[in-house]
Amino acid sequence: MKAMLKIILVDDHAVVRAGFQMLLANESAIEVIAVAERGEQACQLYFELQPDVLVLDLSMPGIGGLETIRRICHRDPQAKIVVFSVHDERVYLERAINVGAKGYITKNSAPEILVEAIQAVAANKIYIEQSLKPKVEPAHSEPTYRSIVDSLSAREFDIFLLLAKGLTVHKIAEELCLGYKTVANYGTQIRNKFNVSTVAELANIATALGILKQ
Repeated sequence: MKAMLKIILVDDHAVVRAGFQMLLANESAIEVIAVAERGEQACQLYFELQPDVLVLDLSMPGIGGLETIRRICHRDPQAKIVVFSVHDERVYLERAINVGAKGYITKNSAPEILVEAIQAVAANKIYIEQSLKPKVEPAHSEPTYRSIVDSLSAREFDIFLLLAKGLTVHKIAEELCLGYKTVANYGTQIRNKFNVSTVAELANIATALGILKQ
């Protein structure tokens, strides 16, 4: 008899976490041993409980999903992490895999896909939702901007996206639980890297690269 897979679920929405748990409760070989709503909690629980697989969202307050993956994988290169996100853009998938995630599926996928992803990653396999695989092909637009995006840190990337979406510095500071000056400094660094002066220009870049949808 196979041992049950121990899972930690990380999502900042209680309804989503409850849905995860209901879905996985029907799987006799999977046990949800803990849930978390922020990356900081996820890191702590991961090293305390040592789950077989960590399932997490990317868009969360605090350090965010990408930085959570990076921190865990830095300490435990063998960590098995599945991203379960609303984002189906190529850049999210690439960045998640680059910082150490072993699986990536979207919240639009069929329920059984989450179970498949967990089982595959637990078995030391890489699992990427089939509909996302064509998006891993190299981009042909704005290669210079693409390389700049790829060079952004996890925090810079989060703030770049929020600025591009039109959020104010105050709103971003609130969303990410950071100080106003910290976010303002990041904003300046990001605009300097892209050699632009306005948020509108950042939005145009994000749209051209397919990171933001028109």
